[in-house]
Amino acid sequence: MTPYLVSIDLGTTNTVLAYAAPGAQEVQLFTIEQLVAPGEVAGQPLLPSNRYHPAEGELAPGELQLPWLLPDVAGVAQVAVGRLARNLGAATPGRLVASAKSWLSHPGVDRMAPILPWGAEADVPKVSPVAASASYLAHLRANWNIRFPTHPLERQELVLTVPASFDEGARALTLEAAKLAGLPQLRLLEEPQAALYDWLYRHRAGLAQDLAGTRLVLVADVGGGTTDFSLVKVELVDGEPALTRIGVGNHLILGGDNMDLALAHLVEARMNGAAGEAAGNAAPRERLSAARLAQLTERCRAAKEQLLAPDAPEAITVTLLGAGSRLIGGSRKADLRREDIERVVLDGFFPLNEAQEEAKRARAGIVEFGLPYASDPAVTRHLASFLRQHAQAAREALGLPDDDTSLPVPDALLLNGGVFRGAALAERLAAVLGRWRGQPLRVLHNDDPDVAVARGGVAYSLARQGQAPAIESGAARSYYLLLEGERGTNAALRAVCLLPRGTPAATEVQLADRSFALRLGRPVRFHLVSTIADAGQAPQPGALVDLAPGDVVRLPPIATVLRAAPGAAARSDVPVRLVTTLSEVGSLEVHCVADDGQRWQLAFELREAEGAEASEAPEAEAMPPNLDAAIEKIDRIFGTRSKQVDPKEVRQLRASLEHLLGRRESWTTPLLRRLFDALMERAKGRRRSAEHERAWLNLAGYSLRPGFGHPLDGWRIEQLWAMFENGVQYHKDGQVRAEWWTLWRRVAGGLDTEAQLRLLDDFAFNLQADASERGKRPITLVDGSEDDMLRLGASLERIPSAYKAEIGNWMMERIMAIPSAGAKLDAKTAATYTRYLWALGRVGARQSFHGSAHEVAPAEVAEEWLGQLLLLDWKKVEPAGFAAAHIARMTGDRSRDIAEPVREQVLRRLASTGAPSTWTAMVREVVELDQASETRMLGEALPPGLKLLR
Repeated sequence: MTPYLVSIDLGTTNTVLAYAAPGAQEVQLFTIEQLVAPGEVAGQPLLPSNRYHPAEGELAPGELQLPWLLPDVAGVAQVAVGRLARNLGAATPGRLVASAKSWLSHPGVDRMAPILPWGAEADVPKVSPVAASASYLAHLRANWNIRFPTHPLERQELVLTVPASFDEGARALTLEAAKLAGLPQLRLLEEPQAALYDWLYRHRAGLAQDLAGTRLVLVADVGGGTTDFSLVKVELVDGEPALTRIGVGNHLILGGDNMDLALAHLVEARMNGAAGEAAGNAAPRERLSAARLAQLTERCRAAKEQLLAPDAPEAITVTLLGAGSRLIGGSRKADLRREDIERVVLDGFFPLNEAQEEAKRARAGIVEFGLPYASDPAVTRHLASFLRQHAQAAREALGLPDDDTSLPVPDALLLNGGVFRGAALAERLAAVLGRWRGQPLRVLHNDDPDVAVARGGVAYSLARQGQAPAIESGAARSYYLLLEGERGTNAALRAVCLLPRGTPAATEVQLADRSFALRLGRPVRFHLVSTIADAGQAPQPGALVDLAPGDVVRLPPIATVLRAAPGAAARSDVPVRLVTTLSEVGSLEVHCVADDGQRWQLAFELREAEGAEASEAPEAEAMPPNLDAAIEKIDRIFGTRSKQVDPKEVRQLRASLEHLLGRRESWTTPLLRRLFDALMERAKGRRRSAEHERAWLNLAGYSLRPGFGHPLDGWRIEQLWAMFENGVQYHKDGQVRAEWWTLWRRVAGGLDTEAQLRLLDDFAFNLQADASERGKRPITLVDGSEDDMLRLGASLERIPSAYKAEIGNWMMERIMAIPSAGAKLDAKTAATYTRYLWALGRVGARQSFHGSAHEVAPAEVAEEWLGQLLLLDWKKVEPAGFAAAHIARMTGDRSRDIAEPVREQVLRRLASTGAPSTWTAMVREVVELDQASETRMLGEALPPGLKLLR
């Protein structure tokens, strides 16, 4: 049976489906049935990419009934998808899932974890970005399958569009969402290409005439969540235009959502101003919650679209209803004017940029609703950066001389994305490019930016059948393997090319000149980067190049465990070569291939959202010359060969290693991991004596801290965690017990949620079990002191936020019960305060070191703790100020940040007690921690070369 040609644009704002019937040339839009009001279903061409999770009893079950029965792929009992979801979300804060597509490209969180709606109350069901995306696709599938029951969607020739700038992690997660929706077989197509395919197909009858004189087309796709640029070269071949995509841009979380948010900030300030005037300027400035700001942002989006229309009014009143019993009386209003749109949106996001300035790089981007938006909002500055990155290829396409140093500006422009429904924005970008070029450029008319990408996906499928104009493309960027232990000049990354940009799909590229000796039965991990930086001709596969660190995008690591073939030695070394392919689906595939033809596919590790990174390439630093002697020392103490070692020698092992390798504070991460591997291979030797066990636990924890940040750390943690349930051998030795808990505190950053919850069980038992329960303690449950448990519990950043609130409340009770009479604290009391306040500051911190942002303690609970801390004398109890600074630390994310009045109280107290300026700075603005604060909060310094990213 001949399939339909189907294309889905899974957009940040809307989802669209277009198709062509078997044998037909007409591209049609699929009318998507969806709830538009409670109990009312209607067909519309756009499905808003929104979910709404109603409160219990808010809607009757029948009011959410669709023409099909489909359980929610995310497992939520009651959910509205589409138009009704958007409408309900605009009226009720905190229950709307929006911008799931932007979350797919955010590596700072676990994108498969239930984190949306971001900042919602605990009683609101949450879903992962992947599951939310899958639910929109599942809606389309169900709707299609009742419309075309003999042609189920999963059996049609299906294209799913993605931003050209999506990295391999985001592409793989998009494919995962499609599989979850029951659509396992499809192709990915870049959205800017799809938009151009739509234009080409609509102009196919007179294409040569319509593109006459055109040599380089810029496709600027500014949607709800992303800005995407692509360059397409146009050449005449046998009198007909031939198109080749020659460049794509870096990923930018910058689009209509940012513009709506900027307008919401403006309206919020006006609402506060009006409230202040009504109260005689005596009322404190009220900062909206994350949920209420999201509600206001949705109202501003609707107002923006009206004010950008040709017949726009001078102003629109934006109303934000009150909450609960103050629904009407507590409403707030402010006007949004046409001149605001010109100033905020036109001049803020599309400045004329006469000087052709590039995008400004900041240490940290704007964080709102948990998303790291681009730090520079000016699309035209990002465009100047993009054109400079591809200057050489652009000059060649335009026929400009190589020595021309001016910015090469395309001679044709295709605009796409819902942002350009506003004619003023489209005209501004065309005007900017015309000024840069010195003359107007040709604007290729896009009659409907909302649906062009979906239609273009069908045109792409028709082109594959030879029935429509095609664009020659292939890999949008070059992919490189970072080489361990090698550095280029000027601190460049030394890398070998795996897949050059432009490589056609389904072309297998072998790295023939480099082989790797890999151990069967052990995991292998490679670090890849991609780049779009213009360096002339695309490199050859296997070429050794130096890459500037700022020009590359680090991809998620690729890894696997190489399993031996039947009959092969389980731990033998096998020489392999790397083979890379851009699959027909549009994703990168990497295999290890042995000489006998056996293949192992390497998978991207998508769940890992590490909070730190090595400042060097993996293994870039040379090992100390005495490393072998150091490992011999470890082997002498813990090795399998029985040796008579004096207990004093065991106790002095650390000092002996420092004598060989230098002070341990200077040991780099690669060196530490080599030492850990040596210790792990000899782990059984720790049971020879209490001295052996103490030394082993101390060195192992120190060498693997903080549990992540280096290749194979996940595997190392897995091997170490396998020891946990057996406990310690010398459980009656107090120092052994202390070293046991110190080890797990040090490596906690590498433990997953399940392992941290297991540690939490022992934490609770050691602190709360009564005498009768302690008598039944299993021998494998290691006893822990109060100090050990406080440090351990504070390090468990991946446990649910509700548990953190419970732990923090318990700590707060203990803190407030500490007697502090007298002008000065005695040493014992001061030490008790220090222990508990350090732990509370870590538990209540607004910014985790290794946990995901959605796992921090609730902001309202943190405010209660701050209220109690403010009752203490911070001059006498100095750690109180340090703890308060971390609990009140500014992140820019309203779902985590404390209320402004509380923040002002903390700032005043810090100032009055003469606290360090770094403490005040972290409360007042979004800053990175200085090394002293970082070390104090972590309990010890990170290894050299490892830096926190948060």
